[in-house]
Amino acid sequence: MNDYPTRLGFDQARAIIDTVAAAHRLERERVPLARAHGRVLATDVDAPIALPPFDNSAMDGFALRHADLDGEQTALRLVGEQFAGVASGQGIGPGECLRITTGAPLPAGADSVAIKENVRVDGDRVWVPGSVARGANVRHAGEDVNVGDPVLAAGDMLTPARVSLAASLGLDTLEVSRRPTVAVFTSGDELVEPGMALAPGQIYDSNRELLMGLLRAEGLEPTAWPRLPDDPRAVEIALRDAGCAFDLVITCGAVSAGEKDHIPEVIERFGRIHFWKVMMKPGMPVLFGSLDQCRFLGLPGNPVSVLATWLSLGRALADGLQGRREPRPQRRARLAAPIDKAHARREFQRARVDSDDDGVLIATPDPATGSHRLAAAAAANALVVVPEGPQMLAAGAVVEVLDYP
Repeated sequence: MNDYPTRLGFDQARAIIDTVAAAHRLERERVPLARAHGRVLATDVDAPIALPPFDNSAMDGFALRHADLDGEQTALRLVGEQFAGVASGQGIGPGECLRITTGAPLPAGADSVAIKENVRVDGDRVWVPGSVARGANVRHAGEDVNVGDPVLAAGDMLTPARVSLAASLGLDTLEVSRRPTVAVFTSGDELVEPGMALAPGQIYDSNRELLMGLLRAEGLEPTAWPRLPDDPRAVEIALRDAGCAFDLVITCGAVSAGEKDHIPEVIERFGRIHFWKVMMKPGMPVLFGSLDQCRFLGLPGNPVSVLATWLSLGRALADGLQGRREPRPQRRARLAAPIDKAHARREFQRARVDSDDDGVLIATPDPATGSHRLAAAAAANALVVVPEGPQMLAAGAVVEVLDYP
């Protein structure tokens, strides 16, 4: 009797992936900011300085004391200038003002800035309208971030804005989780490299480019291995070699119950199967396991199954190995056409998602449901998630969608 779950529900499969990935978190490494984009932060970051670090002007204009303004127009004496990048140390007294540029430190004594375009300059006299509010156009020290404030959290995906925040705090490196190394295999004697002539019964290998592209879209750098033949000993040697050298090994095909599907036997014999076969369509034969030092993900051979299993399960595994804390953004759309599903599995249907004139996302399912129908997948830009159990979803129903990279 097998000691691993099989034909399990989708949510149970995701939970197993999350648990196993958390137990095999990849180590940390410190990288310069230029290499931190798209990585997962490994440690919390507190602000070493305040932002802004000093009171400064938000506009080009004239720094002044609001208490000096009286009536519709007030003439103030221009006593100097303060540019960004240099702290002159010059302050102002009653009835005085200082020319100032955006980002320049606010001079001592000033509490407001009049915009350049709203004043009239006559020699050393600056006529300021009385409509200038107290504190106008002043950015105060620490109004964005104070010293010691938590600004980034372990598990955050380092977006350009977050890397920019780190730079603004003077940080030149960040500690991130190492990205997993990934080996990619396609399998089957029927596969032929694109560009070669097809013999009867052969097809071109499309899964390699599909999976390599999906992995690269996640910022990973996969290594494509030679095709696995339909030979158990060759499969064993190749997978065990890869399992010793990579963090993640992904195969396409040969994970079902056919006469030439040798991969499950190899993983069970030399590693561990965490689950095999998930109640999902397409992609039911997906296998998740461990082999030597690697986590192993065996995807079915049909290309739409590769797409669905990677987007719904594979990305979660890569995220978990890197300790990503934030859930991926979830989008919902309204169906343009009804969906009638009689089976019990969770289904991932190809669809085109666009916004209507009111900005509402509309998902138009493709009627092609075969997992071999790659042209339909290429015409789509998302997968509609149809929940478990028989479903009769009317046009206009709100559904979850998984966007393509």
